[in-house]
Amino acid sequence: MKYIREFRDGKLAQKLAKAIALEADPHRHYSLMEFCGGHTHAIFRYGVQDLVPANVEYVHGPGCPVCVLPVRRLDDAVELALKEGVILTTYGDMMRVPGTKQKSLIRAKAEGADIRMVYSTQDALKVARDNREREVVFFAIGFETTTPPTAVAILQARAEGLTNFSVFCNHVLTPPAIAHIVNAPSEPGEKPVRIDGFLGPSHVSSVIGWAPYEPAARDFEKPVVIAGFEPLDVMQSTLMLIRQINEGRHVVENQYTRVVTREGNRKAQEIVARVLELRKTFEWRGLGYVPDSALRIRETYAAFDAEKRFTVSPKESREVKSCECPAILRGVKKPTECKLFGTVCTPDNPMGACMVSSEGACAAYWTYGRKREAVLSAKGAAA
Repeated sequence: MKYIREFRDGKLAQKLAKAIALEADPHRHYSLMEFCGGHTHAIFRYGVQDLVPANVEYVHGPGCPVCVLPVRRLDDAVELALKEGVILTTYGDMMRVPGTKQKSLIRAKAEGADIRMVYSTQDALKVARDNREREVVFFAIGFETTTPPTAVAILQARAEGLTNFSVFCNHVLTPPAIAHIVNAPSEPGEKPVRIDGFLGPSHVSSVIGWAPYEPAARDFEKPVVIAGFEPLDVMQSTLMLIRQINEGRHVVENQYTRVVTREGNRKAQEIVARVLELRKTFEWRGLGYVPDSALRIRETYAAFDAEKRFTVSPKESREVKSCECPAILRGVKKPTECKLFGTVCTPDNPMGACMVSSEGACAAYWTYGRKREAVLSAKGAAA
């Protein structure tokens, strides 16, 4: 199949590995953040880290949409789901993410809440059509990739007169997050995160293009390479970043030319801009409040805004104790540095979003086993 065999070819991988080893200066360290969780899983699934020199390090970033949603917003969704007469629809990964006191949507469902997993916004609309006597809320999360379908759903709901449909909007934006990571001060007691360059997100860039990353690359002097998801994509993008770093350049380059353009998908952008607008600030798990980093529903479509349609109570939300997911999302720690990883926290019993999500860094470490056995052995010996 085109773009599968070609981008997983072992001989080409060896050639790229030799090129990276040749161009990576042995006297310096290259710290490259892969923003997207899909890149993290590709690196671990195909052993890309083992194919590059030891002084080339991949740092896991906040590119997992399920992971970056703060606990407070999840707690709000749980409260919405428990309201009488409400059907809450959501993507599958959100069901098991622990909220305050480890209360997840799936636990709320066990308590009697009507929570239904959907695969798309169209599924959520169908639930609203089939249950016109009930209030149906779509729990919308994700980066720019999943934002256009949410906007389309709101437009469809208005056109069809689905007055029982609303959206709890939690869509976030990647370029402000990249700028925040580079510019934000370190948390007390943490070492500063050193980032020499970014592997830019793939699917997101297919929607927004690669031009929005240019200010961050220019202002913070950090090169960005938009990278595809296949192992050879990641390796070629790594080589492109190393070349920029060696040459002292800091621009946006596009490795994923078969999908991404500079302008992106203008039709999708127009639909989003019609229905949604910037929030002045929004909380991210691990990053705190980031200015202009999320979207909300425009006043024109307020009838479909669950935040205006329903009232949720102020609450004190908190992470599961000892879970290092926030630090992992900042690139400060790796999953193996979390005391819960592989002991209390496993895919069968996740303590944090980074283990729940199919794009989470902890899930990658566990699923592909490259760090799991060593960590379990070390923790067993320590016990």
